[in-house]
Amino acid sequence: MAINKVQFQKGLSLNEFLKQYGTEEQCFNTLYKLRWPEGFQCPNCGYDKCCQLTTRKLQQCYKCHQQTSVTAGTIFESTKLPLKTWFQGMYLISQDKKGISAIELHRHLGISYQAAWRMKHKLMKVMQEREGTKQLSGFIEIDDAYLGGERTGCKRGRGADGKIPFVAAVETTKQGQPTRIKLSILKGFNKEEITAWSRQNLAKGSTVISDGLACFNGVIEAGCLHDKIVCGGGRASVEEPEFYWVNTILGNLKSALRSTYHAIRAKYAQRYLAEFQYRFNRRFSLVEFIPRLAFVALRTPPLPGKLLNIA
Repeated sequence: MAINKVQFQKGLSLNEFLKQYGTEEQCFNTLYKLRWPEGFQCPNCGYDKCCQLTTRKLQQCYKCHQQTSVTAGTIFESTKLPLKTWFQGMYLISQDKKGISAIELHRHLGISYQAAWRMKHKLMKVMQEREGTKQLSGFIEIDDAYLGGERTGCKRGRGADGKIPFVAAVETTKQGQPTRIKLSILKGFNKEEITAWSRQNLAKGSTVISDGLACFNGVIEAGCLHDKIVCGGGRASVEEPEFYWVNTILGNLKSALRSTYHAIRAKYAQRYLAEFQYRFNRRFSLVEFIPRLAFVALRTPPLPGKLLNIA
């Protein structure tokens, strides 16, 4: 049996991580190079020369004398945690495909649960913002799905109380291999919602394969081709070969959520979906995961506690 190169890739070992990001100075230098790859540039006047105030890790522009830091205006702004703790958190979040809960981060990092929760949700928000800018293209499997279980005595199936509707889409190659996914919460499954979602997340000219749910005709309004395969309900719908990858992704997603988290609040659900999506779409190179996530975090605006809780 051939070995799956993605599944058995080397990844970033703990020893290698500590060699690269084991000290505060290494983490600071990494962020400095990621934020200013061409050298320092003053955010106020654009001048490219500065002096560094070592006592507070501040950069002072030679021209306008404004002081800034490598974390100012980023998701790390105003953090009281050491940078190496942030990098440790990124490592723990990135290297396990099922993710890690805030309470496990609290135990592994030796910080308070509240600090671990803020770190977890800020990094998930970074992933969500990044994924929102990318579209799927080519051949796309699409299906409706829900978060949340059935409640005794309540309506079952679509529209049941307590369930969070979301759309799952998988971009595949001509050879039928998955490349990227989209997991997006919707208000409901109607043509207007699917049309708006498709215009934002699917490239024009893509071929979308769905079941017979009428709302998926909305992909046509977004300039996509629509191939409907009516497969009915029950086990037959899950075993349909045209929907193999979208069903596999949904199975892996729900398994990961069940095994990692006790519960997910509805208002934060999109962040958890974005985290799973971000990791899956970057599974081809686990070694590059941390610098790529740090690069995006440096370009994500600050998220104070009030906004973090509002979701």
